[in-house]
Amino acid sequence: MKTIGIIGAMPSELKDIQSAQKDTASSDIAGYTFVESIHGANKIVTVCCGIGKVNAAVCTQILIDHFGVDCIINAGIAGGMKKGIKVLEIVISTSVLPHDLDQHFLVDYPPYHGIYEADEALQALAKSVCDEMGIVTHAGKIVSGDAFVTDSAVKARITEAFAPDAIDMETAAIGQCAWRNKVPFVSVRCISDLADDDGAMSFDEFEVRAAQRVAQIVMKMCERE
Repeated sequence: MKTIGIIGAMPSELKDIQSAQKDTASSDIAGYTFVESIHGANKIVTVCCGIGKVNAAVCTQILIDHFGVDCIINAGIAGGMKKGIKVLEIVISTSVLPHDLDQHFLVDYPPYHGIYEADEALQALAKSVCDEMGIVTHAGKIVSGDAFVTDSAVKARITEAFAPDAIDMETAAIGQCAWRNKVPFVSVRCISDLADDDGAMSFDEFEVRAAQRVAQIVMKMCERE
């Protein structure tokens, strides 16, 4: 039996996942509620970390230290960055990094590493599940920062600098923390908006549907991992 940690930033991102958990046990640690249950042949531990990189890093470390998770899945929604990506399609992380911190400070100072690679087996599992569900996927880079991007000019600057597939506010922190602890991770993000001038309106319209889609994918992954 493996122990799988599942992190979502907002209640909407975890609602359907936690609704599927049965015979749960909850633990409150550092102000976060961790929910444990058995799903298929595995144990899962879910947590709503809250928005932003600090929240995500704290919850990732607790999952590792307190629950001894064997891998971590970041489940949620994101803004689409690469041309051709559409709302409600899935981006599976291949690598993650912050867009609001100069790579120089990560590469030339501890941890001397700036881009964090997602686990290839978890990537393949996510892709297989999505293929079976008939969901369009994109495998690529996800960047994170402590701002919700809904400005086409800002999007253009980030795209030029990093060429990401998607943007969010937590994945890079989860990836960095998992890398430091040598724990496999992957981020599975459903596109809710295109991080442009219409982003806020699109997010409001598609947030729930995007979160539901990710929940279905992640729970199927947990049955097979």
